[in-house]
Amino acid sequence: MTVIVLANCPAGLRGFLTRWLLEISPGVFLGAPSARIRDILWAEVRQYSGQGRALLAHQTNNEQGFTFKTHDHSWHPTDYEGLTLIHRPTLESPRTQAPPPAPPSQGWSKAAKRRRWGNQ
Repeated sequence: MTVIVLANCPAGLRGFLTRWLLEISPGVFLGAPSARIRDILWAEVRQYSGQGRALLAHQTNNEQGFTFKTHDHSWHPTDYEGLTLIHRPTLESPRTQAPPPAPPSQGWSKAAKRRRWGNQ
């Protein structure tokens, strides 16, 4: 089984992949081509992906039962004691966090004042 996931790639590349694989969701292709065809497809994806990203996952004879490759992706496969894991980049600056919310104001709200003084 082979899975190819495309993000921000040209429509022509998606059309090319539909010749060999089934597009089960936008940018997600699934099929069972031979290893030779899979390698040719991956070479085409890498060549014609433009500014987009791509990920290939397929079955293989290892402990995990699959392997994967990435192209122009910020997450990279890393070997860890025989297992392939994904290495995610860390956040570079704390500015990406949202500022803490402002403390609530003290006293009566305008609606509460109207209710309290409007009924007398």
